[in-house]
Amino acid sequence: MTDISTISVDLLVKRYSDFDLLRIARAVGQGYKDEVTAFLVNVQIQSCSAVGVVFGHARKGPYGRFSDGHLIRTSDIQSVDREGRFWVITTVNSRYVAATFRRDGGRRSLREFRRLTEDGYLPSPNRLH
Repeated sequence: MTDISTISVDLLVKRYSDFDLLRIARAVGQGYKDEVTAFLVNVQIQSCSAVGVVFGHARKGPYGRFSDGHLIRTSDIQSVDREGRFWVITTVNSRYVAATFRRDGGRRSLREFRRLTEDGYLPSPNRLH
């Protein structure tokens, strides 16, 4: 009989792939017009927000809030602009660099968001807050 004394389950932390780490390194090494709040991988735009795995957040909390490897949902996106080789997502109080997009529709969600907001800012519905 095998005795299992510990079980480790971490549902909130995602691991980075080698490709993600390479893209993060390139994104961190690039210069940007304004200060960057954090870098995101596996990004997808959902309901006027970016959802992704965070790296290097400037406002990490004492209890693991915004720690590397955690999923994050940004506040409403104000603009999305290309700076060098990366997309910079600007929200009300933050600027995120999208190092990679989700394979299953991440870039498509960016194109769709840009198409929907080409006439200006589009706030998310109140029921999502």
